[in-house]
Amino acid sequence: MDAYVVIGNPIAHSKSPEIHAQFAAQTGQQLSYERLLAPLHGFKASVQVFQRRGGRGANVTVPFKLEAHALADTLSERARLAGAVNTLKFEDGRIHGDNTDGAGLVTDITVNAGLALGGRRILLLGAGGASRGALLPLLEQQPAELVIVNRTQAKAAELAAQFAEYGPVKSAAYAELDGAFDLIVNATSASLSDDLPPLPTSVYGAETLAYDMMYGRQPTVFMQSAQQHGAIARDGLGMLVEQAAEAFLIWRGVRPDTSDVFAALRRQMAELAE
Repeated sequence: MDAYVVIGNPIAHSKSPEIHAQFAAQTGQQLSYERLLAPLHGFKASVQVFQRRGGRGANVTVPFKLEAHALADTLSERARLAGAVNTLKFEDGRIHGDNTDGAGLVTDITVNAGLALGGRRILLLGAGGASRGALLPLLEQQPAELVIVNRTQAKAAELAAQFAEYGPVKSAAYAELDGAFDLIVNATSASLSDDLPPLPTSVYGAETLAYDMMYGRQPTVFMQSAQQHGAIARDGLGMLVEQAAEAFLIWRGVRPDTSDVFAALRRQMAELAE
């Protein structure tokens, strides 16, 4: 049976085995998918051991996405630009690296949330790895403009310059933001500490989708603030499922349906919140 793993540290919390087991059952694919705890200084060795034992692929989560990028023999364009890899495919003794996070984000927004991004104004909060992974897939949707803001504005300007050839992207300071955006994506880690990016209220409109890449049992403070200002809020649970589906497609050549898997996870989280 073809073997796959999700590699991280910590890793016990990962929902990936549950997600991929449902994908495999749905598509009739024979495979196993387990969690693999790699030592903080032993990622490369862990991957190589798994590969030698016949492993076919791996998902990579924190804190190893940069190391996975360095380890890959070949990279997809989106992984190269992101500077990080979350999906590895082992074939003919070589390692191919990809990044499915941005694709998962875009699919959740355009398909599941029903927001077409062509000609829209997009605001991206943060200039770290999550933003880097999202930029190319977002720009491929041909928005009217994409504005990056970050507490350190120089990082936002650097990121915008790097991606300028791929679409209408620019940087700004939080205080410079003016007018409502169609989509606001929180790609910062602020929600992990219940922190709120310093957004002016003018960025929110009645049709604004405020999307937090984080997810949890309760809406994040970013989502709560957006709703208080009349926006529609959505967390990153759908992104988690959709990026997994993109990885499954890379490995198995078939794209699973995500709706039932997403619904089951949402029910599970609602029960935990009670």
